Amino acid sequence: MARSSAQAREPGGSALLSIGQVLARLSPEFPDLSPSKLRFLEERQLIAPARTESGYRKFCAADLDRLRFVLTMQRDHYLPLKVIRGYLDELDSGRQPSLPGGATQVPSMLSSERRFKRDELIREAGATVMLFNDAISASLILPAELFGEDTLSVLKSLVELQRSGIEPRHLRGFRAAAERELGLIESALIPVARRKDASSRAKAAELAREIAGQLEVVRGSIIRSALSKLQQ
Repeated sequence: MARSSAQAREPGGSALLSIGQVLARLSPEFPDLSPSKLRFLEERQLIAPARTESGYRKFCAADLDRLRFVLTMQRDHYLPLKVIRGYLDELDSGRQPSLPGGATQVPSMLSSERRFKRDELIREAGATVMLFNDAISASLILPAELFGEDTLSVLKSLVELQRSGIEPRHLRGFRAAAERELGLIESALIPVARRKDASSRAKAAELAREIAGQLEVVRGSIIRSALSKLQQ
């Protein structure tokens, strides 16, 4: 999968990108992306940038799309890297696998995530300004200049919940519960976090996502079990 050397441009004429240029393009979508994270993903064989004769990594447009896909699946679906790699290996082999982990919408590797200004977000979700402000007050949506598709999904859900009489103020406990889960994750990461090298930091970030994914499975099971009792 790896390429041993790179010219200044791709065969089609597009300029190859350095690590710094990749970070500049993707950091607005993924603020925690760093050179060490890129190297860690390369070690895990999820990306394979070309190398110049001097050993510098160079990324083509396809590398950028693949990287955006990996980061999106981590962030939005909490999938472990080994699951994402297995899925990509299937794609590379010409197959069309189903994505595990409960993801129903696979982000395209050919386009970036949409970003919304406040008014655009409210309009796209079919929400009111009051509902949006209430969601901010309840810490269900965090203030920002631009919002991603994940925030759009949350606001759309809040619109539907409001129709059932459930307001953002009723969901304030969600943020507190999330913070308690974060405390559990931080405690589990202590042995890895004590190591200060870049590789360990990247491993800690990956382990945090894996633990979050497992907590999501447990939470979903508890809710489904409670619902089944209501229906008896």
